[in-house]
Amino acid sequence: MTSQELNPICIYDTTLRDGSQREGLSLSLEDKLRIARQLDQMGVPFIEGGWPGANPKDVQFFWQLQEEPLKQAEVVTFCSTRRPQRAAADDPMLQAILAAGTRWVTIFGKSWDLHVTAGLNTSLEENLAMIRDTIEYLRSQGRRVIYDAEHWFDGYKHNPEYALKTLNTAREAGAEWLVLCDTNGGTLPHEVSQTVRKIVEKLKIETSLQQPQPLNQVQEPPMLGIHTHNDSDTAVANALAGVLEGVRMVQGTINGYGERCGNANLCSLIPNLQLKLGYRCLQSEQLLKLTQVSRLISEVVNLAPNDHAPFVGRSAFAHKGGIHVSAVERNPLTYEHIPPEQIGNERRILISDQSGLSNVLAKAHSFGHKLSKQDPTCHKILKRLKELENEGYQFEAAEASFDLLMREALGYRRQPFELKGFQVHCDMLQGTGTPYSNSLATIKVAIQGEDILEVAEGNGPVSALDAALRKALAKFYPEIAAFYLADYKVRILDGGAGTSAKTRVLVESSNGEQRWMTVGVSTNILEASYQAVVEGIEYGLLCQSSPQTVITS
Repeated sequence: MTSQELNPICIYDTTLRDGSQREGLSLSLEDKLRIARQLDQMGVPFIEGGWPGANPKDVQFFWQLQEEPLKQAEVVTFCSTRRPQRAAADDPMLQAILAAGTRWVTIFGKSWDLHVTAGLNTSLEENLAMIRDTIEYLRSQGRRVIYDAEHWFDGYKHNPEYALKTLNTAREAGAEWLVLCDTNGGTLPHEVSQTVRKIVEKLKIETSLQQPQPLNQVQEPPMLGIHTHNDSDTAVANALAGVLEGVRMVQGTINGYGERCGNANLCSLIPNLQLKLGYRCLQSEQLLKLTQVSRLISEVVNLAPNDHAPFVGRSAFAHKGGIHVSAVERNPLTYEHIPPEQIGNERRILISDQSGLSNVLAKAHSFGHKLSKQDPTCHKILKRLKELENEGYQFEAAEASFDLLMREALGYRRQPFELKGFQVHCDMLQGTGTPYSNSLATIKVAIQGEDILEVAEGNGPVSALDAALRKALAKFYPEIAAFYLADYKVRILDGGAGTSAKTRVLVESSNGEQRWMTVGVSTNILEASYQAVVEGIEYGLLCQSSPQTVITS
């Protein structure tokens, strides 16, 4: 048997509970169900769904999964130990846990004596009784228990004898997993290594993950897990350090979402464990979904994806410098630590003033254009690129504009319409409430030999201009009805020039299925906006007519 088969790592996702505690992140019931099913499809073994009884939404979540169970994953409820001076069987909080109907329950208890006396306002012995009673009661009701030792590393630093007592109590009561939590996120990797090594020795922890025991039996001895927070920016490193010392369950969240600075990022942990250290976390075909799941969940939670995130970010395998591009074209290992395809990402060649012929050729080939270094057009494109970047254009984000630039140089850029002129009028309407800005745009374009004059209103000049242009084009290009502006960014390039400063506008357009970005630059923000909007519409029409030659973001 291989080391992977002997030592698989059990991934435990807590995006729906710990991740949702991130500031500014709010999940509806539908959001939670959608995320859970994505994680299930990716093959995550444990998905922590929330704390039923704490809020109606989590109760409904578990009820919904009883009606439509996940196909692969074990959904897990989360709860604290019973309250002080109360029997576990009489605690309503635990009744809500049982009503959720999950086979596995995660219980967290206090490891740090400071939290017992100052937080719970009870005795150290009562805290041990709370751990024991809660786990024994859940076991008597046929549940399997994962015990999260909250503030474990801080507790062990301040009172190692008592912290060990809490783990032993949980083990004796029937917990099958003992999870060491760095709740404050202040522990460093070398401390994790030293502490986990001691715990494995003292508690004689098994470090080879075996098949789970039947529900009526306790896995003996229990296995170790780890749950790390990122307050010192070492959550992933801490989790890896724990695994190397014998931990076999890793808890974390997709994209590292979580309270304060977040949790250990599973999008980094999983590929590091599987591709670098040789442990088995997911099936290879499931690992291919990692980038897709990361980006989909960022959309569900309404947070912009981190383009520079390791492994799954759009920039993770993006190459900008000409020397880098040339080397990667010969052998990707020169500037890539893994093949991006292994985790569902892709290599991107960026175009900028740092580009060389290798960048232009790679980008041209990705768009389906036939070029070679010997072709004078290639040098012409590179020269024009550097001229425009010097004027303030930026093509590494606006790849659609760069494709149009290449098509023009190659002689087959089709102009679907010609601008004859436009005017924009803005009114600031002062009412009883907040001032309201209304804009009116008039535009004249020539389309297929016919001059078209149209007018439209909008909430701001760019909106009005976009609406007037679409109105003029709709008769000739009905597919434009599906186009819309997905994003609009403005940057002042030379702030010291005051109101005469040059402005760069980036416009992201979409047809509902694809997205593409275009750029415009001018000292007049409306002119820069018009350039970007027009190229966005032109490129959208190109997408419709020849989608196989178009690359979108």
